[in-house]
Amino acid sequence: MRIELSRKGPGSLCRLVALLAAGSAVLAAASVELKQGEEQVEIVIGGKPFATYYFHRDVVKPYLMPLRTPSGVIISRPFPIFNDVSMADRKLPGFEPHQRPLYFDHGDINGVDFWSEAVFSNASSPSAAARKAPATNPAVRTRGHMRLVKLERVQGGPQSGVISARFTLEDSNNRVLGEEIQTYTFRGDERRNIIYGEYVISAGADPIVFGDTKEGTFAVRLNADLSTPHDHMLNSRGAIGEPAIWGKPADWVNYSGIVRGKTVGVVAFDHPSSFRHPTTWHARAYGLLAANPFAAREFTNDEKQDGSWTLPERKSLTFRYGVVIYDGEYTPAQLAEMYREYASMAEGQ
Repeated sequence: MRIELSRKGPGSLCRLVALLAAGSAVLAAASVELKQGEEQVEIVIGGKPFATYYFHRDVVKPYLMPLRTPSGVIISRPFPIFNDVSMADRKLPGFEPHQRPLYFDHGDINGVDFWSEAVFSNASSPSAAARKAPATNPAVRTRGHMRLVKLERVQGGPQSGVISARFTLEDSNNRVLGEEIQTYTFRGDERRNIIYGEYVISAGADPIVFGDTKEGTFAVRLNADLSTPHDHMLNSRGAIGEPAIWGKPADWVNYSGIVRGKTVGVVAFDHPSSFRHPTTWHARAYGLLAANPFAAREFTNDEKQDGSWTLPERKSLTFRYGVVIYDGEYTPAQLAEMYREYASMAEGQ
């Protein structure tokens, strides 16, 4: 997404930030500074820490954490730190340590589980692909990992910043199944910190099969203060709460509540050009906010449904999602307008 938006020029970026005000007073765009380290990039928006993009060689997938509002309230949960969780963490509802604060992967890629993590195998269950695997096919019992090939771009600016990174998707024997390019564009103002994510998965000499499983795909894991029993979930179709939202298609899903005495929220967008828009949502009251376009069978509990998809050799598949982390409150109408502007400014990309 970053590449296409940049072609529109600085004026377009200014207009986008202004439009995202969604009917409120126009707020000035904040500068974005990116501080690159050996295995991480720190993101600073408007002079304030926002998050860090981690791609540590001993962690099986890249992720962003912690996720802060402009006032500094952390809306994501504070663990795991690299591969560590405390005894207190283990006692929390919906522990699921592989659900990192913000990440992208899937529980069944060519029968390999990229959603759960082997390092937490004694603390969490494997994905459906691994649970249902016959003993005669040990390959689907393996967990995959992503390996950094190259940071393609790390560039801050007065109105936005971009991180683009290339990874290989590998099974437990380090066999390459395909390649993924993650591109994040960061923006912000006085009320919002904004992430636009684009994920392009490419097959090599062999096809890639995305299996039907609820364990996926683009995910944000929230602070306990935004989860059960304080969960306030709303989607673009007016549905409220997990039973009405889980497994259903929608343009966006919003969580809101009070963290450290402050009213805050986070909304995730599914772009119209993303694969299988409008996506279905693996959104749970315990604090998981995930877009998953592959789980028709598991979401409907109908064996006749099949949400799997085969990506032919040498072809690519693109996913685009946005996240806005905000202070205060937005009405459903304001959230809808914010989504419309997000969709229209990137139309056709």
